[in-house]
Amino acid sequence: MRRRRALLLPLVLATMASQALLVVLSPTIVAIGDDLGASVAAVGQARSITAVVAILASVAITARIGAVGVPRLLALGSCLALVACAALAAAPNLGLFLAAHVLVGLGFACLLSGGFAGVAAFDHDERPWAIGYVAGANALAWILVNPVVGVVTERLSWRAAEAVPGALALAALLTVRNVAPVRGGGAAPRLRGVLGEPSARRWIGAELIAYGAWTGLLTFVGAFFIDTFDVREGTAGWLLAAGAAAYFAAATRSGRLVARFSRRYLVAASGLAMAALLPLLLGSSGSVVVAAVLFCLVGLAAGVRTPASSSLGLVQIPEHPGTMMAARTGATQVGYLLGAALGGVVIAASGYRALSLVLAVGMAASALLVLRVRDPLERGTGHVSGPGPRTWPGETRG
Repeated sequence: MRRRRALLLPLVLATMASQALLVVLSPTIVAIGDDLGASVAAVGQARSITAVVAILASVAITARIGAVGVPRLLALGSCLALVACAALAAAPNLGLFLAAHVLVGLGFACLLSGGFAGVAAFDHDERPWAIGYVAGANALAWILVNPVVGVVTERLSWRAAEAVPGALALAALLTVRNVAPVRGGGAAPRLRGVLGEPSARRWIGAELIAYGAWTGLLTFVGAFFIDTFDVREGTAGWLLAAGAAAYFAAATRSGRLVARFSRRYLVAASGLAMAALLPLLLGSSGSVVVAAVLFCLVGLAAGVRTPASSSLGLVQIPEHPGTMMAARTGATQVGYLLGAALGGVVIAASGYRALSLVLAVGMAASALLVLRVRDPLERGTGHVSGPGPRTWPGETRG
């Protein structure tokens, strides 16, 4: 157990650091605007820059993660994150602040892709346990980083608050020597080659749709609590933290479910549960207490879905699990962009009830699509029986 935890710690820290690079903007955005003489909307463009850069970086990482190796990828991501935090803290104007988010996007892509890819170094029966904690680290960043950043910003400054994600990146860098290398075979496919695999393509599509719906909820659920139930911003923050805690609790215990049930059906069932709960949350909840409970239930379902789906993605191209996790990073970021944009349009046109229906349809579509994804372990062989090295579209093997 001690050895497993030593191998897992840098992956959890890397994933936390990747999310901290994003989370830090939420509690500091008003202070940044006041300091740099910019509107909140203008400062918020930093998130879009991060997403676009992370998508492009993920495409580049997809074919190179095997050659670079997970330990070096995490070391690179940690260094980029440290430089990014320093550049943000020192930014004298909005232009340089936004430009520094190019580094944020690069660091994010390396840390998140490497954090999930590193799980492939564990034995197959240990992967569900490990990936549950790596996925749970996403929520842990929301639970721990948000309040700490808020306190530091209030008592010192938003520039000092950049030390919080910087500290996590440094911790990930200091533990990267414990990361076990991931074995891979042959030349890694480029993104076109990955999308040429029908099962891998369906899995990526299911992740993109699911993260679009999930982001549509997370982006606007705080505003929903405030607008619908007239709660204060601080109360809304605690409600969001409760949902994140439910997600973390489910994710870190999801390994037991993955060991007992088919991953495809587990992902589909949890996705359909989210689809059923979303209209109740955003359209029919009659009190803030009921809405809070429903949000925690959605968080529990999402906490089951994420690690189960990520574990399924690892075996889509068995000889190149890191490639699939890099593709996952790109898919989630595309989902983030589309989900936030679509959610804003739907709310402006028809309100939260209409948003709940759109998000429910998205989760249901993702659930149905994932049922068509191949799982080499589903027959109970105890090992991945995938094909050997192959030639991918657009590549030759020498």
